[in-house]
Amino acid sequence: MAGHSKWKQIKHYKAAADAKRGAHFTKLIREITMAAKLGGGDPTGNPRLRTAIETARAASMPKDNIERAVKKGTGELEGVEYQEITYEGYGPGGVAILIFAMTDNPNRTVAEVRHKLSRFGGNLGAANSVSWMFERKGQLYLDATEYPEDDALEAALDAGAEDFKAEGDRYEITTDPASMHTVRAALEARNYEIAEAEVASVPKNLVSVSGSTAESLVKLLEELEDLDDVQKVAANCDIEENT
Repeated sequence: MAGHSKWKQIKHYKAAADAKRGAHFTKLIREITMAAKLGGGDPTGNPRLRTAIETARAASMPKDNIERAVKKGTGELEGVEYQEITYEGYGPGGVAILIFAMTDNPNRTVAEVRHKLSRFGGNLGAANSVSWMFERKGQLYLDATEYPEDDALEAALDAGAEDFKAEGDRYEITTDPASMHTVRAALEARNYEIAEAEVASVPKNLVSVSGSTAESLVKLLEELEDLDDVQKVAANCDIEENT
């Protein structure tokens, strides 16, 4: 799935650029706040919060920012009330798209999402129109330049991972969401440094796109992720390398 790998790389490098602009921090803070609100402020008993904090630390977010975000979630500090909303739709080439948003104004957010989709020839769908095409998985990433592939593969499988693949300059390790932290701990115990970790919506099957369709699709996905209220975007696309 080289094309899918290419989209992963686009997201990977784009995340690094976002961090420089501060937009990435804003999304991370919202995730920490929501995780604390829903599951409490103790990361040891709240896997979602633990993942959010680990991601923020990996992005070099100051400790004070993390602590304030947790306290806003638990109500110890005042903060904006956000709602989690998932939008479903289709993009160029019939690609199914899931858009995960966190917003204090759903009317504004749905209008922005609809505008982006329609601008690139896509459309917003009804609830459950495409979500059945995805499944939730834990995903861990290692820097491929730091570890031999065979050694990393063996360590991942020994740790209980479901799948392992080389994705450009990173290794992608897939787990059951409930066991992601166990797998991570086992890898870290063997001195593997986790570059990134998330619970993601992974497509069950991929739609192949190429040429101008692929270019439009990538632009759409990038612009959706650039929206302030959008936390993540998932798409069942296989982008061919010749694009």
